[in-house]
Amino acid sequence: MTEPDDVDGAPGALTKPDFEALARFRFGIRRYLRFSEETVRSHGVTPQHYQLLLALKGFPGREWASVRELADRLQLRHHSVVELVNRAQDQGLVERAPHPDDARAVRVQLTADGERILGRLSALHRDELRRMGDVLALPIWHDGAGPG
Repeated sequence: MTEPDDVDGAPGALTKPDFEALARFRFGIRRYLRFSEETVRSHGVTPQHYQLLLALKGFPGREWASVRELADRLQLRHHSVVELVNRAQDQGLVERAPHPDDARAVRVQLTADGERILGRLSALHRDELRRMGDVLALPIWHDGAGPG
């Protein structure tokens, strides 16, 4: 059953505090992304390369990923990831190796330089997130709708 004030399937009207919480959260996201972009560039890496390195190191259960898996993680098209990997490989950040299960695919993994740069940048990102504290906490809604 839907509530009477449903608009396009979105239950409940937002209150002024809801809009403020949403705006504060959006501001926090943008502030963090700006910090990230400026920080990685100051270390000679593009934001896209940092995201690639992080996706590789953070891939569940192993230290490498296929281009297809990276495209999913980065929410990019396959050909865009191929180009991104090519540029990162030219910079010595990643390398390609034979895929263990699929002769048509390759696995992408970090180089020692990629590991070193990622470690330094990720520590800076962790520290910034700690400084930001509650700014990136999920908003608490005041619209009267409970969880679930």
